[in-house]
Amino acid sequence: MSTQIERERESETETESEADAVTELPSAQEARMRKKAEARADREERAREEAQERADAEDSYHLKVFRYDPEVEGKMEPRFDDFHVPYESGMTVLDALIYARDTFDSSLTFRHSCRQAICGSDALFVNGSQRLGCKTQLSDLDQPVRIEPLPHSEVEKDLVVDMEHFYDQMESVEPYFQTNDLPEGELEEQRQTPENREKVKMSTRCIWCGACMSSCNIAAGDNEYLGPAAINKAYRFAMDEREGEDMKQHRLNIIEQEHGVWRCQTQFSCTNVCPKDIPLTEHIQELKREAVKSNLKFW
Repeated sequence: MSTQIERERESETETESEADAVTELPSAQEARMRKKAEARADREERAREEAQERADAEDSYHLKVFRYDPEVEGKMEPRFDDFHVPYESGMTVLDALIYARDTFDSSLTFRHSCRQAICGSDALFVNGSQRLGCKTQLSDLDQPVRIEPLPHSEVEKDLVVDMEHFYDQMESVEPYFQTNDLPEGELEEQRQTPENREKVKMSTRCIWCGACMSSCNIAAGDNEYLGPAAINKAYRFAMDEREGEDMKQHRLNIIEQEHGVWRCQTQFSCTNVCPKDIPLTEHIQELKREAVKSNLKFW
């Protein structure tokens, strides 16, 4: 009987030891994972320190970058972070931001795509002016280079702003070709004279970056104002001879509304900041003249 009791006790002890070993396994795994995370953090910290040493040793540019993240506690209060980026000949603001993100802080957020001033996604407020990051040379700027999101737009995170309202204004002018004057022949092309093409050429260069809208004081105070980019897009089609007089009148009716061309106060801020050198203010004034002429009646 005593032998049986001893065996049962031994069995219970073994079971307890096995249970203890099972409980120890997760903690051992957690310890290994913690050690790996610490090693990785140490490597990243050393890399940042080395990059900063190189930046200090070489010719570098001082960036002050706007930071804001509404989803992370401790980053909800807007602030400016400092980055010292090693300078290379031909370096742009976008190049410097990419270096800062990849080297110092991977959470730094901004839009960019083509890096050739075509996509319009990297419009920023640099040293107090709307500019394309990929088109702005660091060597042309005074230090520290202050980089902020576009004014008069809701900031989503860091340098990224909400562009939905801007796109809505662009869509409201029907920015696509429409005509009732189609050629009679099925395979005959829609012809445009070289003179007319030259007239609308500059207006076709718009890349929807939003720089002009951000610089416009009228748009800042009147959320319904179409804005210079949308009016320029209306100009591009209203002045295209292939659409015909009826469609031209339709477009003039859209832009001569209360929050259309008549709200423009000819401040030239949109023209000054346009990265594609479009004479936006001139186009707006010409549409005003066309609207007046279309309403004149002689009888």
